[in-house]
Amino acid sequence: MPFATSRTVSLIGAVGHVIDVQADVSPGQVATVLVGRPDAALNEARDRCRMAIINSQLPWPSTRRTTILLSPADLPKRGTHYDLAIAVAVLGATGNVSRDALDGVAFLGELTLDGGLRSVPGVLPMVLAAARQGVHRLVVPEPQAAEAAMVPGVDVLGVRSLSQVVAELRGEPVPEAPAVTEMAGSRLLSWRGSGRMEQLDLADLVGMEDTRFAVEVAAAGGHHLLLSGPKGSGKTSIAERIPGLLPDLTREEALELTAVHSLAGALEPGDGLRTRPPFTAPHHDASTASLVGGGAGAVRPGEISRAHCGVLLLDEFPLFRTDVINALRQPLESGEITVARAEESVVLPARSIVVLAANPCPCGEFHADVRHNKCQCREVQRRDYRRKVTGPITDRIDITRHLTAATPYASRDPLAVRESTATVRSRVEAARERQAQRYAGEGWRLNGHAPGPALAAQWPLDDEAGRLVDEHLWSGRLTRRGVTRVHRLAWTVADLTGQDRPGAEEADTALRLRSGTPLMANALQRRAG
Repeated sequence: MPFATSRTVSLIGAVGHVIDVQADVSPGQVATVLVGRPDAALNEARDRCRMAIINSQLPWPSTRRTTILLSPADLPKRGTHYDLAIAVAVLGATGNVSRDALDGVAFLGELTLDGGLRSVPGVLPMVLAAARQGVHRLVVPEPQAAEAAMVPGVDVLGVRSLSQVVAELRGEPVPEAPAVTEMAGSRLLSWRGSGRMEQLDLADLVGMEDTRFAVEVAAAGGHHLLLSGPKGSGKTSIAERIPGLLPDLTREEALELTAVHSLAGALEPGDGLRTRPPFTAPHHDASTASLVGGGAGAVRPGEISRAHCGVLLLDEFPLFRTDVINALRQPLESGEITVARAEESVVLPARSIVVLAANPCPCGEFHADVRHNKCQCREVQRRDYRRKVTGPITDRIDITRHLTAATPYASRDPLAVRESTATVRSRVEAARERQAQRYAGEGWRLNGHAPGPALAAQWPLDDEAGRLVDEHLWSGRLTRRGVTRVHRLAWTVADLTGQDRPGAEEADTALRLRSGTPLMANALQRRAG
């Protein structure tokens, strides 16, 4: 029977579907027909596969009608990674490859006209999808075999050409082939300062005890943070040190993050599993699609998804476009992004710590103390500038801190405590371990992700703390969303200070963190014993 089926994987956003590539070679009008909702790049696979098979010294059914179906046919198909599966399905239909050899194997890779393979983006999420749907043997381009092998329980074969794939399927000696060309868009440039983030340490910063504690709480509980203050007050400096406070990613988090970077085409040949939290800081003229995801054709993850499990810094936040600012409402609230198109809706992960940094005015010189105020901006300019960081966005920010420039004597204060990043990270790790034990078996990992109803039902504040928070709610100083975020912050403060349950002191600290009010001295001095 002139019919064969191979398998590959389709990606719609971060969701993968195993696709049956069915090839039928039968008498009729000579043509090669590709059906199953292919896009333009995939339609061109007919010519790529035909020439790849011919130039690999294998027969193409040039006197018959070849029909190729990508099933299920109702899913849109995009990309060039279907080439290899199409070619082996046609070879199986013509009897040049045993149809039994194609069972239980998924093929990923783009073909060149001479029969060579090229790397494709999104291999890791495609392998994850295949494994979850029962396909545990995969054939991928050789440079991406290590990426595919990150998924436990799969058998990966890295190949260089169609001839090598056919030889493996036939059980014949594998011929030599040229090395696979690196994927288009690989990183070509590097510079001396590209690794500077690894050298940053909290001990380098002078003073800022109030903000240091706020940053520690944000890192421990996964809370969003707003830093405001005049230029030179240290907003960017302390934000850049937050990734160093975060512990290494768990295996599950590392797979999630690496899959997102693979989907974005950001994995380089030889890159392994991403084990450290990422840090991204897009420029303020970034578009909405570049930040939250999108693009023409296939939807690619944006910067907020590439910062998943890490830190996203939006410096000079009021200078971002209004549509970009409004697009942050969903990820700040739910930790995911939904990119809707006419024919599809793609959900991308975006569970990062978002840090917003803003000057008090366009020139950055405004100061509440008239002795230090050098601002030349008009009041209407300052009001319009500040308006962008108010309302629905700030209501979704857990922690607000107002910074001031360090005093001249702060750097020479003999009593100042300058804790290193490693010291603070040890407390953050201990707090996160307490959260992992408390939320074992739940659908979230950190206090900053916990749903409000679950916290109220299973992990409530004590009576005195509850009354304190209720007073702020009924007086209008807190919204209902604010109550949930204060509840989360109180638990994080308790985890950092080794308390079994948040009390009035932890609730007061959480309210001050939420409102931007200066912290009490005892809150800065308490540490887990």
